[in-house]
Amino acid sequence: MRTAVVVGAGMAGLASAGALSRAGWQVILLERGERVAASPTALVLWSNGRRALDSLDPDGGWSAIAAPLPDGGVRRPDGQWLVEPRTRVSNGAGPAPAVVHLEDLYDALVAGLGDRVEIRTGFTVTSVRTGRRHRPVVGDGRTEIEADLLVAADGIDSPVRRALAPESVAVGSGFAAWQAVIPAYRVPKLSAEQKSGGETLGAGYRFVSIPLGERAAGRGGVYWVATAAGAPRPEPPATQLALLRRWFADWHPPVSDLLEATHAEDLVPQEVRELRPLPRAYGFRSGPGGVVLLGDAAHAMPHHLGQGACLAFEDAATLRSLTAEASPGEPLAAAVEEYSRLRRPRTTSVVRQTRRMSAVVQARGRLALRARDAALNHMRPRILGGSAPGAADWIPPD
Repeated sequence: MRTAVVVGAGMAGLASAGALSRAGWQVILLERGERVAASPTALVLWSNGRRALDSLDPDGGWSAIAAPLPDGGVRRPDGQWLVEPRTRVSNGAGPAPAVVHLEDLYDALVAGLGDRVEIRTGFTVTSVRTGRRHRPVVGDGRTEIEADLLVAADGIDSPVRRALAPESVAVGSGFAAWQAVIPAYRVPKLSAEQKSGGETLGAGYRFVSIPLGERAAGRGGVYWVATAAGAPRPEPPATQLALLRRWFADWHPPVSDLLEATHAEDLVPQEVRELRPLPRAYGFRSGPGGVVLLGDAAHAMPHHLGQGACLAFEDAATLRSLTAEASPGEPLAAAVEEYSRLRRPRTTSVVRQTRRMSAVVQARGRLALRARDAALNHMRPRILGGSAPGAADWIPPD
């Protein structure tokens, strides 16, 4: 029986554990927290993310929980258009971008785990052991678990990555972010144009709103994200929400209305960090198998392009394809190295585009803002994530 240990029960870990189990692996899924739970926010699934999910679990019913991503255009704080919305025309190239509530996504991923996955919560990895002659081992100071394959899906502070690629360090990205979902019964009255959501860019500030559709988490609503250049705020959520209302008070409708409809308990502040440099490799041989880095453990980046989760699902789909038939020994060890060869160039390219977009989002000063506005008019994105050349064009491996 082929065995795998997946560290981290977030989106990437759940997707990987489910895919491996459906391919015949016996999986132990380790979660540091006391339960597997989603943040009460939402996620944009670009075409590559939807293709990856379909590849991981064709019967996952993703379309039932996702709502179409409308093109709300991009504005300045005074309401002037930088990029006017357009009617989306399908080109038959693949699934259209969509938005999904994280609670719905987690429910679907957990439902797809199957009976070959054992979940252990309250397990904090404190030791990692690898070597040429023995299988990878992780421990929490009380228990050690070894397996043919170790999947590190444990986020930007991954202890597994620190053990194998200590050169890659988590650093601040230079801005703070906040997310929230306003349930449908609290959404303010919006005009037909405002219901499409959209994006607004100021001098170092950004606000994005997206309708979630009627089915999201059983209650629909509006998902919004705000970012501001600078360090994360230390104040409690209620104080941070008051600051957001003040910072965005003069922005065009419905920005202030959406912030007024948000409650402090809806707010999810984020410390936005990234890995610099990226790990030298994403796959490491160990005995008859090895270790792979996946998701934020491998390529955490600012969320300007909204590609972090989509790349994590790509990672999981690639790993599933390479290991579906690989037996412990040279075939599995070679698959681990091939995973690194395929994934590192792809993610490096998207991270590079994300960092370029950071300059767009954080632009300040009259000349910088003028240059940003001209660049946006040339790129004509639906929201900024749609402006990354090739980012959403990925196709799952056979």
